Amino acid sequence: MTYYPEGVNKSLRRQFASMEEIKQAIAQKNIYEGKVILCDREHNLHLDLGVIRGIIPRCEGAVGIADGTVRDIALISKVGRWVCYRIAGLHRNKYGQTVAILSRRIVQQECQRRYIDLLSVGDIINARVTHLERFGAFIDIGAGINSLIPIDMLSVSRISHPCQRVSNGDTVSVLLRSREEGKLTFSLKELLGTWQENADLFRVGETVTGVVRSVESYGVFVELMPNLAGLAELTDQVEIGQQVSVFIKSILPDKMKIKLVIVDAFGQEGAPQPPIYFEKGDHITHWVYSTPQSKKKIETHLNALL
Repeated sequence: MTYYPEGVNKSLRRQFASMEEIKQAIAQKNIYEGKVILCDREHNLHLDLGVIRGIIPRCEGAVGIADGTVRDIALISKVGRWVCYRIAGLHRNKYGQTVAILSRRIVQQECQRRYIDLLSVGDIINARVTHLERFGAFIDIGAGINSLIPIDMLSVSRISHPCQRVSNGDTVSVLLRSREEGKLTFSLKELLGTWQENADLFRVGETVTGVVRSVESYGVFVELMPNLAGLAELTDQVEIGQQVSVFIKSILPDKMKIKLVIVDAFGQEGAPQPPIYFEKGDHITHWVYSTPQSKKKIETHLNALL
């Protein structure tokens, strides 16, 4: 069985037309997704299944709720969002209405055991960005189970906030970079190309757009791609986060440097563009960012991180 981040696979969304369909779903133990329409005072999640209402009891809302390792805000924040579930059975409530009892916890436990626990360092998977903090981007790696891409793992080019690289709700490919005592850490930068792969997209004499990432005493660093930046002469007419047009003066693979001239400056950067992936496989063990000519080696040995 394949386990997806919540909200990604639309084929899991289901509205049931009859009680017979509900009973079949219970017998088949299929996984579905529904949108949470209410979190009640007891922090039970309510879903509209079509013919009847479905309820995910608080203790079935997520792994860790019952033992207190996950706070109830993790349930409250699901209102209006898609969540996975399995129909556990039927129940008649105090008003005499029949409701379906659902479990998200069981799906998460299965996802952990049958999918996430089997991942190896270096594996490339699809994930969904759930929320951003200054230190990184949280991602759903399957069935609502969260992990983290630290901010320095989002690209080679340095950024001040993950929102400059990804947005909430984005589906991204990510690399499992480390596994420590059950804690998984993911990376994006190894999938965004080497220095040479990015530099090959540009030519000397072209004028292109970029974003100012830092202003130093010796020049202005302008990001051309998430994994590629160049250096322009210092000017007091630009600021960090500003979009600029730059003339490409030279491309130096042996020094991994691109010399630029700022032509014009305009508004602040907008929403991040979808990533361009250079790695097309599903696993890597060794990634070399630096060029063969460069004396400086920048690389990632995934086996060494086991």
